[in-house]
Amino acid sequence: MTSASRFQVFSDEQWARIEPLLPSNEGRQGHPFGDNRRVVEAIAYRYRTGIPWRDLPREQFGPWQTAWKRHRRYAADGTWDRVLAKLLAQADGAGQVDWKVSVDATITRAHQHATNTTRPEQDTGGSVESQESADRGV
Repeated sequence: MTSASRFQVFSDEQWARIEPLLPSNEGRQGHPFGDNRRVVEAIAYRYRTGIPWRDLPREQFGPWQTAWKRHRRYAADGTWDRVLAKLLAQADGAGQVDWKVSVDATITRAHQHATNTTRPEQDTGGSVESQESADRGV
């Protein structure tokens, strides 16, 4: 993917920072990995667009199974965690990360009747519908 297209996710500069962080074929048993950029672009494109794996454009990214298997492998062996940690460290070192955090502690509660669950009568006080105690009227 040398020319930019609507399917390209990473610039050449971004790819140059990512590529060395990925596992290489050196010393790997079995079938060697194909074009890393094509597969990683496919994975990123899939997450960017929200499409199902099976809908990845084959002409641009090859078989969807390749991207899915590589993503699954990298998630299981910690590759994505290491890539993220390294890129964050590089960006932080360059002053490109703003570590200010905003926390919102707003809570919105739904009434118990707003749920779609059923509860046994003994849990809700039987047939008493008001919020007052059933013994209060006695």
